[in-house]
Amino acid sequence: MTIAGRTAIIQFVDELKVLRRRAGEPSLNRVVFLTANLPHPLPRSTISDKLNVRSLPDWEFVASFVNACAAHADRAGAPLPAEAVDLSEWSTRHVRMLRAVEGALAADRLAARARTEIDRHAPGPVVPRQLPAAPQQFAGRTAELAALDRTALAAVAPGGTGVVSAISGTAGIGKTMLALHWARRAAGRFPDGHLHVNLCGYGPGAPLTPAEAMRGFLAAFAVPPSEIPTTLDGQIGLYRSLLAGKRMLVVLDNARNAEQVRPLLPSSAGCLALVTSRDRLASLIAVEGAHPLRLDLLTPAESRSMLADRVGPDRVRAEPEAVDRIIAACTGLPLVLAIVAARAATHPGFPLADLAGELTGARGLDAFAGGDQAVDARRVFSWSFRGLDPPAARLFRLLAKHPGPDIGTAAAASLAEVSAREARRLLRDLTDAHLLAEHRPGRFVCDDLLRVYAAELTEELDSAEDQRAATHRMLDHYLRTADRAARLVDPYRAVLEPPEPSAGASPEEVADTVQALTWFNAEHRVLLAVVAQEDAGFDLYTHRLARTLSTYLYQAGKWPDWVLVEEAALRAAQRSGDRREQAVAHRGLARVHLRLDRGETALAHLRLALDRYAELGDRIGQAHTQLSLAEVFDQSGQHQMVLRHSRLALDGYRAADHPAGQARALNSIGWSLSQLGQHQEAVGYCREALDLHLGLSDRNGAAYNQPEEGVTLGHLGDVLADAGDLDAARDTWRRAAELLDRAGRAGQLATVQVKQDRVDPVEQDRVDPRLSVELV
Repeated sequence: MTIAGRTAIIQFVDELKVLRRRAGEPSLNRVVFLTANLPHPLPRSTISDKLNVRSLPDWEFVASFVNACAAHADRAGAPLPAEAVDLSEWSTRHVRMLRAVEGALAADRLAARARTEIDRHAPGPVVPRQLPAAPQQFAGRTAELAALDRTALAAVAPGGTGVVSAISGTAGIGKTMLALHWARRAAGRFPDGHLHVNLCGYGPGAPLTPAEAMRGFLAAFAVPPSEIPTTLDGQIGLYRSLLAGKRMLVVLDNARNAEQVRPLLPSSAGCLALVTSRDRLASLIAVEGAHPLRLDLLTPAESRSMLADRVGPDRVRAEPEAVDRIIAACTGLPLVLAIVAARAATHPGFPLADLAGELTGARGLDAFAGGDQAVDARRVFSWSFRGLDPPAARLFRLLAKHPGPDIGTAAAASLAEVSAREARRLLRDLTDAHLLAEHRPGRFVCDDLLRVYAAELTEELDSAEDQRAATHRMLDHYLRTADRAARLVDPYRAVLEPPEPSAGASPEEVADTVQALTWFNAEHRVLLAVVAQEDAGFDLYTHRLARTLSTYLYQAGKWPDWVLVEEAALRAAQRSGDRREQAVAHRGLARVHLRLDRGETALAHLRLALDRYAELGDRIGQAHTQLSLAEVFDQSGQHQMVLRHSRLALDGYRAADHPAGQARALNSIGWSLSQLGQHQEAVGYCREALDLHLGLSDRNGAAYNQPEEGVTLGHLGDVLADAGDLDAARDTWRRAAELLDRAGRAGQLATVQVKQDRVDPVEQDRVDPRLSVELV
């Protein structure tokens, strides 16, 4: 049959496929089910043959298929227009197609005799060989190459259809290098030819249209221009006919999106389409069943191997520290590593240490700039950025104002002053463009170099007022959400006076203690980064955030993080000259240093805090500090001093009518009296403290063992040992040691370990020597 006849069939089948899409894409099994009770039920194999143009679609097939599509749309609640499923209209189209086929067959018969002799001497079929040269140096990506090998096996499996591998990743990640390296390596598996096109989806100039790419492919098959159909559907039909029955590799490089790629995909078994894109090509994966392969950053080992390939292994071995700095600066992006390697290779006399210094001392992305557009990091990133709609582009720029290691959807909504629903859309767009990565559900990270690029853009395109407003909204979001969460974790913490709310900020709702702790667990690294910012205009936010975050860090036993937070709060208070916040920060530092067994440091901070509170006439602040002083002296065993400061704290709390503080001071008095042997009096104070705690529904205060669980377990181990149950004591001390070690309580950890060491030799003596030999 001539090309014109086959094109007529293909065009008709494409119309049936369009109807199927309009009906909601019923699966082949669904079509089988919906035609089961019709006069002409359709087996799955028949449907597949007709839709893949393996046989001529007869009228019985057409009528049953149209009725199935109509039924599927009706049941989905989205019925098709009457004209779309009018069988009389479909009959007219079918007859038109049959006439075209009949005419083509007649033309075939008339021309057959005339071509017999010509065909006998005609050259063989054209075998396209369009693959560009593979990169000369290629390192790493072992797992990715293996994944492509597995996909290639699926392409040649009997009874299959065309297979698609979708390689996605951010700008400069090495998608094209991987595709070409693998394609050259696997070329022999595809003896009928290799097609390649750069779709220019991201880069200077307009993206290639599917029709432009298709004409290039047809030309590669030496199809005369006069025989190329004028419509894209006709061209697609011809293209797939030429690929039918062949084993071919089609490389579709630098695709903009799935719509640009879909017409160019082969449908025949034995063919493999390799697609690269910064877009995730989600619809290609969902509809065409493409095999996704997302490229991540190079590991340090892969980066080192790539650098050694390009500048020589001896040079890399000679300066290991400089190489480490270069690898860290390039953040695992092959493009920027290639730019640096090219500079090193063209200047073999330059020490790598000097190049590393250039990278760390350069402004922004200047160290990764070059005259060639393809190897200029800033320019390559811009190709992804220019494809964004304005709201997504604005959010990407403003992410430079966010200091945390990742960001959640709600915080992004506040940063950009949009709804949570809109924020989800924008984050999805940025992820699809590989300017962000969703490393956990609802949490997004930005590569360091892309963050630098975003910072350059926001300085260039956003006013100082807009940038500052975005920072204000972000801080307000975190502070107000953290305050809500902290109140659930500790209902009796001091009431904060937050700054004036920022217009456009939308704090998160926190329903209960579990949700509060979950939020802190997810955000505490972000909050640490936010608090560590040195911005005099937002010192009040630093103070308030430090207070809310310290509540969580105390409960979670994260002492080193707590130190960082309190030090940042103290610096902010000193910058602003706020004496009250200085006092609070000094007391916070004392509390955490006490838990790190740094009693002298804690004592120094408490004395400074007491001075500040006295200057301010703050009775509650002084009482808090007195109670913290009692803790310091308790740790050093000075129980008379504990009693003195606990009584001073109780006096202050009573004067200020602070019942929660009174309860804790009473408990501290009871404890110190018990240590002094005055047990009867101690019980009275402890009972009064317990009644107050329970009356306030303060269960944490009543138990007072979070995060003091390790200390409590240590005491329990003592009791068990005294009772003669050494096995239970040993197990309890082991759990205590784990908790104390995690909390950084070195002094108390050492005490527990001494107890463990004292009982362990006894246990070893009980072990049968023969068992020891067998175990060794």
